[in-house]
Amino acid sequence: MRLAAIALGTTLAVAGPASLAQAAPADNEPLAAFTGTARAAQQAPAAPAAWAAGTRAYLVITAPGDTTAVRSAVAANGGSVFSSFDAIGVIVAHSTSASFATTMRGVAGVQKVGASRTSDVPADAYNPALPSNPSQSAAPSTEPVRSDMTQIKADQAWAVNPGSASVKVGILDTGVDDQHQDLAPNFNAADSVSCAYGKADTRAGAWRDVDQHGTHVAGTVAAAKNGKGAIGVAPGVKISSVRIAEPGSTLFFPENTICGLVWAGDRGFKVTNNSYYTDPWQFNCPNNLDQAAILEGVGRAQAYAESKGSLQVAAAGNSNVDLANKTTDSSSPNDSTPVTRTITNDCLDIPAELPGVVTVAANGTSGTSKASFSNFGRDVIEVSAPGESVYSTVPGGKYSSLSGTSMAAPHVAGVAALLASANPAYTPADIRAKLGEHATDLACPSDSRCTGTTAKNGFFGEGRVDALKAVGGSTPPPGKYFENLTDVTISDNATVESAITVSGVTGNAPATLKVGVDIKHTYIGDLKVDLVAPDGTVYTVHNRSGSGTDNIVQTYTVNASSEVANGVWKLRVNDNANADTGKIDAWNLTF
Repeated sequence: MRLAAIALGTTLAVAGPASLAQAAPADNEPLAAFTGTARAAQQAPAAPAAWAAGTRAYLVITAPGDTTAVRSAVAANGGSVFSSFDAIGVIVAHSTSASFATTMRGVAGVQKVGASRTSDVPADAYNPALPSNPSQSAAPSTEPVRSDMTQIKADQAWAVNPGSASVKVGILDTGVDDQHQDLAPNFNAADSVSCAYGKADTRAGAWRDVDQHGTHVAGTVAAAKNGKGAIGVAPGVKISSVRIAEPGSTLFFPENTICGLVWAGDRGFKVTNNSYYTDPWQFNCPNNLDQAAILEGVGRAQAYAESKGSLQVAAAGNSNVDLANKTTDSSSPNDSTPVTRTITNDCLDIPAELPGVVTVAANGTSGTSKASFSNFGRDVIEVSAPGESVYSTVPGGKYSSLSGTSMAAPHVAGVAALLASANPAYTPADIRAKLGEHATDLACPSDSRCTGTTAKNGFFGEGRVDALKAVGGSTPPPGKYFENLTDVTISDNATVESAITVSGVTGNAPATLKVGVDIKHTYIGDLKVDLVAPDGTVYTVHNRSGSGTDNIVQTYTVNASSEVANGVWKLRVNDNANADTGKIDAWNLTF
């Protein structure tokens, strides 16, 4: 799969199109045949004694319930059962036989069979190595409120309800660094797992990150409000890691996704975040026998999870394409040699287009635009959220800014977790409806590709999510706003200032003075940034943190209640090193 994340200034090796997804599976009858009342316990017969070159993985679809007869048929026809999810009628089979799928399609009781990948199953599947447990960097001493959080009013929501520890959010991704100082307080190891290769691995640490993507996503959902580094949208909820990416390739194959979604339903996750698309096909077409089985298997797993009370939130992808008007796919299969093929809207990307899944587009840094990379589509996009230059946790106690619909989706998952915290009886359908109902309407820009109304359109769906409304709060009257948009060059080893004259404000500044900062500069670890009050008092908002991260686009809260509001306020920036320069692009004050 292609992770829906983009590093600032450059594309990550793992970046590119992210999750889109599927609509209703080609065969709806099997989906209706189960209600999730029986636990979808994974049956895991012993794997073959040794891995063999040329082993391929297949999804064998049968009626939900007792799969004994079909599992026996797998073994009798040149295959082995790697794992089985009886309650949804999905068996993961391995075979070295090129005719295995064709043979099994003729077996009584078998509804669909399809190869889940176009590459061999790695030998690691039979004896998975545990991911590394990285050493941790020293914790930052500051915890600024970032602009992505103020745009969705998460900073206001925290004062009303920061989220309940009884609400569990599953991070279906590359894994999570549970030792990170901003994630450890909210990490739920008991419900964490690796589903790489399609079988639950509950060994301690199997859930850890094999990249950085999942740890970044986890921080946006629920980094602790502990004075260190960053704050998540729902800093009071619990997060569990469900690693569905395989090491090395960081691909998310269908059997991994199925395992993860079934685990989410069985473990009572109220929300899951899915910032990926299911590999190897970006779009799965129902007229292809392999892809039809993928659509059915993953579709059943999502339906099962939802029936158990879990709402899935997914990223829309980073290809800047119209998901409501599909024409070609040139990126699949991504585990071997991609080919260019003609597709239609019947060809679906999963999990984001699955029935019941909340599909999320990314806003740009302004909070009111579509991020240039974000996919779109009328009646496909549900809501939008910040997805550009998002600062969050990465493994080893570190932090980084990434962009992508992968970064937008966890904002929505966090708001969904707040809704569940404030309304424990809400069903997935209730939460999904409220996300749209509470969203801030965003009108189409002057772009003919955006169709629909201000209330609902192809770029933003029903609008940008609102965390404050999710917890039942109301927006306070806005304070007076002042800004300076004049660029000020920041040279090496130099100190520069930008001034704002404040007038017409009665009395002192508030204890929650908002300082919006937009500094374009490579390697922000060079910079010290201060707010200087009219009487000369200095309030440091950024002090050489962030290492090699580019740009500071954040809103800081400063207790300036001892300062007279009116007068000349200054933003002072001190560059403390050579080789990296930039500018103060803009800054503002809200009283």
